[in-house]
Amino acid sequence: MARILVVEDEASLRSTIAYNLRREGHEVVLAEDGEQALALWARSPADVVLLDLMLPRLDGLEVCRRLRQQSGVPIVMLTARTDEIDRVVGLEVGADDYVTKPFSMRELLARVKAILRRRALLQEELGRQSATESAPILRGPLRIEPARRRVFRGDREIALKPKEFDLLLHLARHPGQVFSPEQLIEVVWGYDALGETGTVRVHIRSLREKLEDDPSNPTLIETVRGVGYRMAD
Repeated sequence: MARILVVEDEASLRSTIAYNLRREGHEVVLAEDGEQALALWARSPADVVLLDLMLPRLDGLEVCRRLRQQSGVPIVMLTARTDEIDRVVGLEVGADDYVTKPFSMRELLARVKAILRRRALLQEELGRQSATESAPILRGPLRIEPARRRVFRGDREIALKPKEFDLLLHLARHPGQVFSPEQLIEVVWGYDALGETGTVRVHIRSLREKLEDDPSNPTLIETVRGVGYRMAD
């Protein structure tokens, strides 16, 4: 069972999501606007946040920014907007995933289940990490510290969002190996791609902007055209 914060201004949809999550055994906390969501979070943080993009008083993007400043909680954006730029902005401010309205409840529950499963696997993995697994990884100018979830380029620490770090760590642990976007979705986000690979593209672009000397000509995270991405040997 997980504690899930549902932030949705449409009452009927909010109730439907809550009903289905509770049937799965989860504790559900409901908010109808952004300010209420932040107030509820301050009193008792959640394990997952389902966050509508269009909210009264304080929109979903601003709520996402503020949550991400204090927590790595998985955030799934619920958006009726179909333009890619809206989804990209949501991911760039810290959302881990998005679901486009109208969505099936089955899909939403599957995404939540995948997030929780991935979180449990990561906790298990951290619990059994050997000294070798938690040792710093050196890739070119980068020093990646898995145990502390920190990344340095030379003496400068680079701030990464949770999923950016997970993606970088996976690539860094398999230098030279090419991963398709679908494989990265499954490994890093924990669910089948379902045709949605834009999440990977956005996170790769963000990593390059933070890590590369010239993001337009990357030398650390390479694109293998028509196949996927790899960390340079």
